[in-house]
Amino acid sequence: MNDVLLGDINKALTDHYNDVVSWRRYMHENPELSFKEVKTAEYIKEKLLRFGLEVKTNIGGHGLIGILEGDQAGKTIALRADFDALPIHDEKEVSYKSQNPGVMHACGHDGHTAALLGTAKALSQFRHRIKGKVIFIFQPAEETPPGGAKFMIEEGVLDGVDYVFGAHLDSQTPLGKISVGEGYQMAAVDKFSIHIQGKGGHGARPQDAVDSIVIGSDIVSSLQKIVSRGVNPLQSAVVTIGVFQSGSAFNVIADKATLEGTVRTFDNNIRKQVEKQIYSIIEGITSAFGATYTIDYLNGYPALYNHPEETETVRTLLIEQFSEQNIVEIETSMGAEDFSYYLLEKPGTYFKVGSQNEDEATHYPHHHPKFDFDERALLNVEKSFVKIVSHYLF
Repeated sequence: MNDVLLGDINKALTDHYNDVVSWRRYMHENPELSFKEVKTAEYIKEKLLRFGLEVKTNIGGHGLIGILEGDQAGKTIALRADFDALPIHDEKEVSYKSQNPGVMHACGHDGHTAALLGTAKALSQFRHRIKGKVIFIFQPAEETPPGGAKFMIEEGVLDGVDYVFGAHLDSQTPLGKISVGEGYQMAAVDKFSIHIQGKGGHGARPQDAVDSIVIGSDIVSSLQKIVSRGVNPLQSAVVTIGVFQSGSAFNVIADKATLEGTVRTFDNNIRKQVEKQIYSIIEGITSAFGATYTIDYLNGYPALYNHPEETETVRTLLIEQFSEQNIVEIETSMGAEDFSYYLLEKPGTYFKVGSQNEDEATHYPHHHPKFDFDERALLNVEKSFVKIVSHYLF
């Protein structure tokens, strides 16, 4: 691809910048929760049709794709954005504050979608130069397992795709910096609920009861030993209990207890090992105390693995676009992201785009009720996608 053509496309991105910001702000004002993104999907559809793209809707729920086919044959590249919001009340005092109480775009998904729309609009103006096809994937329900990616893939959204790429805004990284890294970069996430059934009784007569709180406490303590004593110290794993509910009075021995937690791992064998040990520990402790139990164990998103060859290609391309000093190593996280499903199916990579400036308003972490970002980062997402597409299709 010659520099003149890339310059023309980047100029189109700059010309459309105010439109992209307005789209982002509209979605920020009108957020919808996972699996309920009906109006947002319609909004995206209307834009894609206006750009002259072929549109397919209701994929894996409210998911949709825009298809941009060039005038010449070639590879097929997929680019993905998510568009669901979170059950968080927006505490920002801005003109585009959420108008849906208790629901907020607190992770940047509105920005991802706006940036991908901007990319689609700009590239559609140069379809006569495209050698191949671009699939713009707009995915619902990234925030809620089992997630929207799994269902969209099951309905064939990656059929015929050669490479897939995704980007995420990052409020912990300065504007202008882009984080890239190969290999495992985000963890697999599993969720479990443990329901303990003991025998209630008077607080003064423990010999007549089976204390679910004591049993639950032993389980919490023992589960923490899985990582420290059951997992190779050269491997990574996290077991966290986030919920412990039991009891209703100070002088009553509770008959029931509920524990909920999460497991984070990278290696699939470790993932299976931890799950097996959780079951074993719960069986042993409840049996020893004469209680019974049930477990609901959900295997959530797999670990996100960035393919080395495609990651190195993207690193080189982004260095050309933004300079070497602005491309930094991604910080590996035990957080989860269902883009991992796409990377199980097709080669590609997932990178992060810095969105923090000197204003404290852009420093809040993702999922915070005051989360916001420097909207100039949207242009960097678009330029990144265009540079990638140009490498493969121009």
